[in-house]
Amino acid sequence: MVADDRVRILIADDHARVRGRVREALEAGGCEVCAEGATADEAVQLALEHRPDVVLLDVHMPGSGIQAARRLSRALPHTAIVMLTQSRADEDLFDSLRAGAAGYLLKDGDPQELPGALRGVLAGEAAMPPSLVTRILAEFRDPARPRFRRRSAAAAKLSPREWEVMELLGEGLATEDVARRLFVSPTTVRVHVSTVLRKLRVKDRESAFQVLRGG
Repeated sequence: MVADDRVRILIADDHARVRGRVREALEAGGCEVCAEGATADEAVQLALEHRPDVVLLDVHMPGSGIQAARRLSRALPHTAIVMLTQSRADEDLFDSLRAGAAGYLLKDGDPQELPGALRGVLAGEAAMPPSLVTRILAEFRDPARPRFRRRSAAAAKLSPREWEVMELLGEGLATEDVARRLFVSPTTVRVHVSTVLRKLRVKDRESAFQVLRGG
């Protein structure tokens, strides 16, 4: 963050009117908008060029804001990624968090709260409406869905992408659905699964799920 505490923010949304409203709210709150983009590719390019403190991404912009978040979380690990969207869909929420987003804000919220929310993200807080936090807690508390244990000997053997693939498959998604979520081909998903089976020394997916759940 810059020395005078002016948070530098990149706004990426394919609607110019939305970008203008967000810029106005951020600048009124003492933030600096260093760049604006309208597509996922522009967001990534501008972020690499300007190195902002925060990248604010629309989920459903051309090229996918979630895909941009995934690329930026790898390329700029010290830049906070926050989604700003109309979507309340669980799929978009959880895919954004898996992609590395530190916040998920709704466009129908009060824009005057944006500067404080983004400063909170940089201070280590999660930026998210209470209703969405409740849904995340409900998801993790669901006793019908046993969770993979990330802190285990098996966990240490898998790459982050292999974890993504296995978690989505473990939630009941088909190979083609996982491929669409992760913006890869079904063949790539199958290759990741084969690698996981080899690393865990098991013969099939169900056996891998059992190992990853600590069974």
